[in-house]
Amino acid sequence: MSVATTQGIRVEVRSEYRPDRSAPAGQRFLFTYTVRLTNEGTEPARLVSRHWIITDAHGAQEEVRGEGVVGQQPRLAAGETFEYSSFCILKTPFGAMRGTYQMVRDGGGGFDAAIAPFSLAIPGSVN
Repeated sequence: MSVATTQGIRVEVRSEYRPDRSAPAGQRFLFTYTVRLTNEGTEPARLVSRHWIITDAHGAQEEVRGEGVVGQQPRLAAGETFEYSSFCILKTPFGAMRGTYQMVRDGGGGFDAAIAPFSLAIPGSVN
């Protein structure tokens, strides 16, 4: 699990390998990840966009940018939590993800909430 807190926005991520949706012989390894965002601060903030950096075992990187997450731009009041799940497909049995969520306060100020690096790995593939 990875955990990072930026300006009161706590981002926790856990990942899981999905052998039922993978095809190792075809170099297709599917991983799901669940993100839990919690506003531990006192000011509301809305997640408006995301930026992911996905790295495979060969060091190849892919960047993904887009509006919101899973079709939403959640607004978190103080003490609120938002959780969602998504997936990533790699060509290697392990890799990593990291990134940022672009957040905007009700008053208009913006900041990047860090997503700490987390691994994508078949159990037992990395020591």
